[in-house]
Amino acid sequence: MKLATVAFYGFALGLLAVGLRELLTGFEENRCSMTYMFEYPEYRRVALPRRVARLYPAYGLYLYGEGMYAQETRALKLTGAPVLFLPGNAGSYKQARSLGSVALRKAENMEGGLHFNVFTVDFNEELVALYGGSLRRQTHFLHESIKAILRLYKHLKTPPQSVVLVGHSMGGVVARALYTLPRFNTNLVSLIITQASPHLAPVLALDPYLLDFYSAVRQKWVNQANKLRNVTVLSVGGGYRDYQVRSGLTSLPCPPGDPNKLSLVATAVPRTWVSTDHLSIVWCKELVLATVRAFFDLINPETRQFTENPEKKMSVLNHHFIRHPVRMLGETQDNSISISDFPEAWSEVNTLRLAYSTPKEGQVKYFMFALSSRRKAYSHFYCRNNNLEMTSWVYGCVHKNGSSCVHAVDLSMGTELLPQYKVLILSLSDLSSVTHLVVSASNLNGKQFTVECEWQRQESQTLSVPVPHVLSFGLTVSDVTVNSSGLLHTIKLQHFHQVYQAFRINVASQCKVPKDRLPNVYRINVPWFREDSITTVSVPSLTEISGMLHTGRPDNTSGVLLQLHTAPNCQYKVSIRTSLPRVLGQILRFCGPMVPVYTAVTLLLACGGQLSSILKSRRAADMRQVVGKGLLPHKVNLPVYILHTLLSYSWFQEVWSVLCLPLMDTLPPTTPDATFHEGEGAAEEWLQFLSPLLYIFGAAVAYWGSTLLRLIIRLVSLILAPLHRPCVSRDCGTLRPRTQLLITLCLTVTGGTSCGALSIFAAFLLHLYRVLRLQMAERSLSHMLNLAPQKHKEVENGSVDLNKPKECNGAPLLSECALQEVRDDLQLHLCLSALFTLPVMLIAPSLIHWIRNLRYSTQLDPDPCWPHIVPVIIVYMLLINCNTLKLSNSKLLPLTSCLPLPFAIAMVTFSPLHLYRVTYFLTAALVPMALCCLL
Repeated sequence: MKLATVAFYGFALGLLAVGLRELLTGFEENRCSMTYMFEYPEYRRVALPRRVARLYPAYGLYLYGEGMYAQETRALKLTGAPVLFLPGNAGSYKQARSLGSVALRKAENMEGGLHFNVFTVDFNEELVALYGGSLRRQTHFLHESIKAILRLYKHLKTPPQSVVLVGHSMGGVVARALYTLPRFNTNLVSLIITQASPHLAPVLALDPYLLDFYSAVRQKWVNQANKLRNVTVLSVGGGYRDYQVRSGLTSLPCPPGDPNKLSLVATAVPRTWVSTDHLSIVWCKELVLATVRAFFDLINPETRQFTENPEKKMSVLNHHFIRHPVRMLGETQDNSISISDFPEAWSEVNTLRLAYSTPKEGQVKYFMFALSSRRKAYSHFYCRNNNLEMTSWVYGCVHKNGSSCVHAVDLSMGTELLPQYKVLILSLSDLSSVTHLVVSASNLNGKQFTVECEWQRQESQTLSVPVPHVLSFGLTVSDVTVNSSGLLHTIKLQHFHQVYQAFRINVASQCKVPKDRLPNVYRINVPWFREDSITTVSVPSLTEISGMLHTGRPDNTSGVLLQLHTAPNCQYKVSIRTSLPRVLGQILRFCGPMVPVYTAVTLLLACGGQLSSILKSRRAADMRQVVGKGLLPHKVNLPVYILHTLLSYSWFQEVWSVLCLPLMDTLPPTTPDATFHEGEGAAEEWLQFLSPLLYIFGAAVAYWGSTLLRLIIRLVSLILAPLHRPCVSRDCGTLRPRTQLLITLCLTVTGGTSCGALSIFAAFLLHLYRVLRLQMAERSLSHMLNLAPQKHKEVENGSVDLNKPKECNGAPLLSECALQEVRDDLQLHLCLSALFTLPVMLIAPSLIHWIRNLRYSTQLDPDPCWPHIVPVIIVYMLLINCNTLKLSNSKLLPLTSCLPLPFAIAMVTFSPLHLYRVTYFLTAALVPMALCCLL
């Protein structure tokens, strides 16, 4: 049985390791280019009013500069457009150098001295993603910084009235939190761009202040969405390389019809097309260039400041971050074409497909396609061109004179830029006023490129294939063969709409005739969110594409599309298999916060198992045995699922509200705009079916973590043993009542006046010392007892029953009974020590924050530990003197042994989104146990 338990938890740990490996390393290599400074960067501190400096001594405001520009701005007489960078969790204000340096280099080529002044805020590298007590303070300081920046431009005739904010990680959340301030003027911020910012929910909710902050921001932007519709916000997620903030959390919670809010993933940004990790999204050259280009296009040439026109802002952002057409919406253009002087430049195409490569010599060339004979047989016109200059190149002829077109309308606005070529797809039903299509293949500068166009029937070039079931484990294959007679094929991946699905999509291409062809572009298109991923390959080739989702579709109606921009006269075979490692990675990506909850549940039930063992046999069981038995999904998950089902009925909801119980916790929504969808609960039901697997993962962490703790205790006790006198009593490491009371009072006062986490950590160390002394006593007794072989045989044969406590009451100090008592207490306290480790880990961020800010303040304000610091310290101190004898003699033990299971169910019900509640439930479960040591 013991071997089976080890094998089971070894297998569970292996699955968890596979999922973690896929989550942390199972993505494309970093294809971002590094941004470099051409001159030494300088950060000039901006003086703030004394009141602000006194209120926020740990924060600062800086102006970024290099070389001559840094010298020119020493006096802070600024004339550029202000941009303010906000670092995120543990982020440095010096991260602004990538944005600032690229903006300075691009400004050198601009006429009229147009440039930006890039400011950056120093938030003291606080861990605001884990400790939410500083978020409100950072928001207020940001407000003061914006006002200080605008005051620097008062000497100008037309000073800027607003600032553009660029927020990384939690800095983007702080930027949106500005609008929750009662005295904030919304006109002070003209645009917010966030990078890898978790807008939907915090990654880990380790204290209530973090959730309260998010709740205030969400209520402001959701309940007053109409008032904030003119506020332009762009949110960019990093993709699968960013395992710290999954891209689904970067979706902005806003009404579906809000035109001024954009959420997308970096893999879908034109000219970027790369996934970034959580830090590289700040310095990724491709993304920084897209941002800086957008900034220059946002400048109003009259005021030389950022435009205040919402339509203009969205037009620019759509141009640089969505499609990158030939021009931005609203730009003037000349639609007329008159090439009557060059009749030889015109060619009419009567075939179904055009493939043309320009010569080395410059020439004027136009191709005309008659629409009249194609309208009935074809639905679309497809054209691509590997000349990536975004200029007008496709026109609709309205008036034709002989072989040339004298008047045409520009149809190039729908052009989309792909990595290897630009593509335009026209629907013939939208071209009723056009007689001919005109494709320009002119290369006056002598640049060579290739143009390929064809008529298409969309229905015949669209195929559907059902994806394998997620439980097929890669044994089932769904495949489809495309005999390419066209340039574009679309494959609908049916039933692919949930985030826990993950596939390996292999595309094999082969051509009969070897020749030079344009590269193929494979694109996974997600209709409900801008998270497209693009793969470029040569022909022929065998390519594997990762099929995963950042967001799920709530209504299950639309599937993912696989678009193949192919070479003509080639064959393509697409095969789809479920990838178990990627499925496990997706489960951990979206449901990871549940694992520590189930780890706490397993350790709590292990302590309950110890109490039951003491109640039945007056002996403590081996820690590995009780931890191994802490996996009870039928007793934990089943009641939670029943509660989840009952809450779908109105009468049970009324009973729930009468009892004043909080809402059941479900994981953060996996669908974009989930705040505005009523069917969110149904969409998240799949999480209930994953709970047993997550429970197994959590139990594996508890089992092997407790084993590791036991090894560490043995090693540390070996190191500390020479520093202590040998002790053979079960009372080693206990405290006298007066000492116990004094330490409890000191720790409580220390926690209330400085940092509660410090006091809890100190109490944990005191209990850990008790465990170390018991380990030393167990080793000393084992070495000191020189047991005769006959005595061992008696014990093994059962003639000496160690389960009878009466025989041990009068036993000498050096006896088998004394050794067994110490071992029982050691097993009990090892379980308690493993359980105590979890609250210490959950409060660690507030302790780190307090230590790093000691030079500014000796008291942590606000302190997330203060509400429960007193009972936690009292419980820790009482359990230090606890032993199996006291517990077995307590009248409260029968009741206490039954409490861990209800608290475990409550923990699973109310803690996945509120991890700090784990400490509350553990404390509540340990209070009766501490009372057993007294009564």
